[in-house]
Amino acid sequence: MPELSTTYLGLELKNPLVASASPLSESVGNIRIMEEAGIAAVVLQSLFEEQITLESQVLDSALSAGTESFAESLSYFPDFKNYKLGPDAYLEHIRQAKEAVRIPVIASLNGSSKGGWVEYARKIEQAGADALELNVYYIPTDVEMSGGEVETRYCELVAEVRAAVRIPLAVKLGHYFSSIPNIARRLDEAGANGLVLFNRFYQADFDLENLEVVPHLSLSQPFELLLRTHWVATLYGRIKADMAITGGVHSGMDVLKSMMAGAKAAMMTSALLRHGIHHAERVRRELAQWMEEHEYESIRQMQGSMSRKAVAQPEAFERANYMKVLGSFTYGATL
Repeated sequence: MPELSTTYLGLELKNPLVASASPLSESVGNIRIMEEAGIAAVVLQSLFEEQITLESQVLDSALSAGTESFAESLSYFPDFKNYKLGPDAYLEHIRQAKEAVRIPVIASLNGSSKGGWVEYARKIEQAGADALELNVYYIPTDVEMSGGEVETRYCELVAEVRAAVRIPLAVKLGHYFSSIPNIARRLDEAGANGLVLFNRFYQADFDLENLEVVPHLSLSQPFELLLRTHWVATLYGRIKADMAITGGVHSGMDVLKSMMAGAKAAMMTSALLRHGIHHAERVRRELAQWMEEHEYESIRQMQGSMSRKAVAQPEAFERANYMKVLGSFTYGATL
């Protein structure tokens, strides 16, 4: 039987399968089922910066009860009535999850500014989380803000949180950077123990009948893995931080590709939402079966074996491959 264990953020995992942040982890019962299904670690659903800020507004309301300004200020924030866990409940959820399972429990903070992150990072550590994932989701809309300023904002945030806690720190970021290798190195130097590639860019849609801008969410598809494996394979061996792939991981083959690119963990949510938590058992079986058939003894043996620094033709990850890709398509071949 092949050895499926790996390490991520310094945590020992029995296999590379990690459940990424999603509503599934709002229930301790679901987290238990994840462990039974072979998930090696779970990232809890995110605590949003807006929730932390809104709680502060509510606490301050005793000093300004009845004023119009407070009522108006509440409208600046998203409606969080449907979020089951506020900041304090989130900390209790960490404690309950840690008592219920043996697999690592990774907390998640979602936001874009330092705000209350540092304080809650400390509280999350005290609650017993094994690690913390900073789900940085910032979309610059100010025409005066440069790309360099955006990147500095990320790095300063990571450095602030890194200085406040001792538990491992991962950063989940999107791929909309002009130089991903550079921002990866800067985050590495700022103190990130891991990088999660990539956050998906959720875009609003237009409701033409009601003339409203509405949220739009679609589950990931396997083809989205290509972007992730490309950049993990490019970064492998060039930064100290561990890398995890999230987005497009649906099968055992997807996990294998993630490992060969150089990832330490393959995170999935969409596949679990679409097929149920026990889909992880099938993925793990596919993973072990392929490794046995191809005589791989361990996950560690294959990690990085298809990275840019390991393959015979590293130009496949660069512009030199562009013409080959365009020339490889035959019109009518897929019709």
